[in-house]
Amino acid sequence: MKGLTIWAFLFLAFSPSLRSQLIGGRSAFAFLGLPASGRIAALGGSVLSVADDDVNLGLGNPALLNPKMHRQLAFNHCFFTGGSQFGYAAYSHHLPNLPATFQLGVKYIHHGDIEATDIFFQELGIFKVKETAIVLGGAFALDERIQIGANARFISSTLADLQSVGLSTDVGMLYQDTSRNLAIGVVLTHLGTQLSTYSGNPDLREPLPFEMRLGLSKQLRYLPFRFSLVYRDLQRWNVLYDDPNQETGTQFIGEESKEPGKFGRQVDNFFRHLVFSGELLLGARENFRLRAAYDHRLRKELSVQGFGSAAGFSFGAGIKVSKFRLDYGRSSYHLAGGINHFSISTNLEEFRSRK
Repeated sequence: MKGLTIWAFLFLAFSPSLRSQLIGGRSAFAFLGLPASGRIAALGGSVLSVADDDVNLGLGNPALLNPKMHRQLAFNHCFFTGGSQFGYAAYSHHLPNLPATFQLGVKYIHHGDIEATDIFFQELGIFKVKETAIVLGGAFALDERIQIGANARFISSTLADLQSVGLSTDVGMLYQDTSRNLAIGVVLTHLGTQLSTYSGNPDLREPLPFEMRLGLSKQLRYLPFRFSLVYRDLQRWNVLYDDPNQETGTQFIGEESKEPGKFGRQVDNFFRHLVFSGELLLGARENFRLRAAYDHRLRKELSVQGFGSAAGFSFGAGIKVSKFRLDYGRSSYHLAGGINHFSISTNLEEFRSRK
């Protein structure tokens, strides 16, 4: 049974029909790719191979759902750019008789009230833009080292008087070697389709933001530190973006700047797939945590030529106070400023009266 399940996962991962769902270009429901919590945002937006009691992790890789998350409840909110806001709320429950761990979550984004005008800038009123995804997921262990999971997602989007709904699923796997504090996770995200399009024409369905990701985490033996590495977009190699507005110019008077050669471009392309992150776990119960990450693709694509910025870097911290865990993450996308993520979570079991 275990071997059949693994072969089925590999078939899904490398099926050409799935790889062709999104090879560059735009996609519908792009908000699905936003980080779920302050912790995940501080760790670069993707955590695939850390299985602890944080229920938010199950959104990125459903295979991370485990019994430690039993009756965990979490609320997350982010103050996004331009007055937009998004967030995620989740609850998990473990059923020992199956045995399996399940989650129910809601992800949302709201862009506030937007003023509508005609081509002559005459005010026509106010319209709203909002999107919501309801997530139901579950995971179970194949053996003491391998765990698999899946999420099912119903998506609703409203852009003024236009609406679209869709369905998607995630499939994930986690391998853990506790003797070496090593974990490897792989996930296929947002496999699905639009059920109805904004135009009303079923022939104009847009692709979903499908992606294959691979993650590795290693906790050091003698230091309370865990580093992680995520390789994104396994389904395609070339993720370079050539900005037509990028100026080559000159570096010094009379000296032309040199474009990177073919080898240099391929090295740059490789590192654009990677997200590096680390988490420092302090205290006997790891009640205080410091986090930081670097995303090379964001750095290269969102930096403004001639100006220094922290684009591509993120950081944050988490602390447990009484029965609650508070997390904060700050992501830098532009030199104009960063984005703040706030999270609060608790375990409902801790509120049960003890005799």
